[in-house]
Amino acid sequence: MESSSSNPHEPHVALEVGEEEYPYPSHVCASNLTSVKLSGKAKFVMWKTQTLCLLESHGMSGFIDGTLVSPQTSISGKEKVGDHQTHHKLKQWRRSDALVKSWILSSLSEETLGYVLKRLSEKLHHQERNASDFSAKDVWDELQTIYGPAVLPQLLVSDKPQDIREAWSDQYLILKEQEDKSALQKLYRAAISGDWDSVHAVLTRQNITVIDKITNNGNTALHIAVGATKKADLLQKLLEKTPENTQLLDLRNADGSTLLHVAAIVGNTEAADMLVGRNPDLLLAKDNEGHTPLAIALSNMHTQTSKHLLQYINTDIEKDALFSGTSGEELLVVVISSKDFGLANDLVFHYNRGSLDTDAVPMAIAQNFPCCSILEEYTRNIDIMHGRVEAVFRKAFYSVHNRCGFLLVGIVWWIFLFGFYGIIMLFPLILKLLVSPFIKERVRIRMEAINLLAKVCESIKFCKHSSNYHHYYTNPILEATRQNAYEFVEFIVSNFPDAIWCANEDGHNIIQYAVISRSEKVYNLLYQMSEHKNVYRTIKDPYGNNLLHLAARLAPNDKLNRISGAALQIQRELQWFKEVEGFVCPLNIIQKNSFDETPQMVFTREHKDLVIEGEKWMKSTAESYTITAALITTIVFAAAITVPGGNKDTGIPTFTNNNAFKIFAISDAISLFTSATSLLMFLSILTARFAEQDFLFMLPTKLIIGLATLFISTTAMISAFGATLYLVFGQSSSMILIPIAVLTCLPITSFVTLQFPLVVDLMSATYGRSIFRKQDDSIFY
Repeated sequence: MESSSSNPHEPHVALEVGEEEYPYPSHVCASNLTSVKLSGKAKFVMWKTQTLCLLESHGMSGFIDGTLVSPQTSISGKEKVGDHQTHHKLKQWRRSDALVKSWILSSLSEETLGYVLKRLSEKLHHQERNASDFSAKDVWDELQTIYGPAVLPQLLVSDKPQDIREAWSDQYLILKEQEDKSALQKLYRAAISGDWDSVHAVLTRQNITVIDKITNNGNTALHIAVGATKKADLLQKLLEKTPENTQLLDLRNADGSTLLHVAAIVGNTEAADMLVGRNPDLLLAKDNEGHTPLAIALSNMHTQTSKHLLQYINTDIEKDALFSGTSGEELLVVVISSKDFGLANDLVFHYNRGSLDTDAVPMAIAQNFPCCSILEEYTRNIDIMHGRVEAVFRKAFYSVHNRCGFLLVGIVWWIFLFGFYGIIMLFPLILKLLVSPFIKERVRIRMEAINLLAKVCESIKFCKHSSNYHHYYTNPILEATRQNAYEFVEFIVSNFPDAIWCANEDGHNIIQYAVISRSEKVYNLLYQMSEHKNVYRTIKDPYGNNLLHLAARLAPNDKLNRISGAALQIQRELQWFKEVEGFVCPLNIIQKNSFDETPQMVFTREHKDLVIEGEKWMKSTAESYTITAALITTIVFAAAITVPGGNKDTGIPTFTNNNAFKIFAISDAISLFTSATSLLMFLSILTARFAEQDFLFMLPTKLIIGLATLFISTTAMISAFGATLYLVFGQSSSMILIPIAVLTCLPITSFVTLQFPLVVDLMSATYGRSIFRKQDDSIFY
């Protein structure tokens, strides 16, 4: 066995395993001996304990406590060269040190491992060393620094002044970093709570300013104060603490948002006024996505903040920067999309005439144009009725005056006409006054939308050539047709008459498109059209479809879904078909298109599935009510035979002369007859043929009669039961009528609440006012 030699000139020196200076227990599986993986400060003590036990049990702890150092380094820190024995020892040390490193690194979580390696790499790079040249002690010390308790390093281990200074410097930097983080957190909490005293205390005691970034996304205390609190005095005091020569325009977070951007995001109007007053250039600043504060305020629907920002935009340079080109139109589109037409009118005021470059703005108006509610249509119909009634009575006045003059008969007729006229005009006017408060806001919004549309049309006319008008109104008027915004269509056609011939990609003009989209209000403009409407009686599309072919198509899903029940949906489709059938020329009813189909064939094919769904809906509804009607019939029939109180020997009921018994008898009879009628109606629905045309009147009528008689029978049955209770228990005290009346109203009210909407929908759709009618006396085209 050869022994180690100290002669550096010997060509070869070999060490046996038993004579190795550094232990190397490679057979040990460290993962089986360390169950806790280091993933944070909470587990550091447990992890350190088990790791030290592992290293000490195999004599490897010297690699982390500094007793087994690398043989390559001298006191001066330079590597020895030319010593073969030292080279051999270095090789052995590195092998054992690598084993300790692998044990330590394998006991770390994936996140901890990545973080530690990153810190070691940065530290070695700073020391101009190789990124992979770190020892087990380096890893251990780094883990101790990150996750261990904040204690001063044991400086007595080394007596080297340089090492002592570096250790103190590193520890100082760590403590300083922790102290700064704590101070920033205190400043953040104080700023977000709006507590100026706490903010002032942090700024005074710590080496921090209001422009230091205190959050991960780069927000300063000023950003926090603007966004988290609307206290103007806090922002004012923070701005006073801003260091000299600091430009507010340069204070941006990671998103590129200035203080004014943040104020626009949260709608802090007072802060916006204050910031613009200090630096007007903030108005034109853009964040990383190219949005100005005004655009941010508009997109977040902060109307008041937006109006205040608009007040500061006065110069032509600012107007050109904010309201020109595509970005300017985007601002207006954002406001219109939020349906704030009042603010949109204010915004248009800042635009130069003709600055609209695309159809985006009129398209936005068409998509968001407010529709008339039922109450608004009611008030409008009252105005129309007033005009017509006034015209009729004016003719009557002239007729009486011409025939009777100032004779007694004429005077009597005049008094009668004036009185009758006053009654007819006064009663609707009172109703209108009662309804007006509920629709005042909606009327205001609609008028603002019309005013905005007028300004946009004026802008198009002012700057654009007439040959280019269609680029601005074609798509919007088709969209308005789809949305059933007939006022938009009417206004565009009145300003641009050629818009009546606008067509989509399939060659359908606005009337044809209204039929396809089931936009009845736009279709009703035909009733206000002059003789030009005759063109639509025979017009065809590129596929040979006349207007009735288009009416035979299935309605869009969004229009069908507004109607409850498949039966009512197919009824509405039949109403559309019958309406257009009465408008087109008789020859068009049997005319075939390019696919060799008549309108009726198209209707049957398109509505095949809807008819099946309508049949299912009708049958399921009728079956449900049939059970109820049959049950009521059985109950009231049994009650009619076994009357309350029984019968005398002669067979006459005991309470014959009692008023309560008469009420019982009448109510029971009514309930029996109406429930039997209801039962027959529902049975007739179950046995119906369910043809397409039956859904127009026959089937809805049967269902209406069945529901109405069922309601009457239920009400009468409850009344009969109440009368019975009074006969049995109320003879001694009439106070029992109070609970009986209250309990009687409960099922009746429940029935009305739950089933009345269906009855109203059925009656309105079947016998109510038609959706096809003249909407105004003005001429459309």
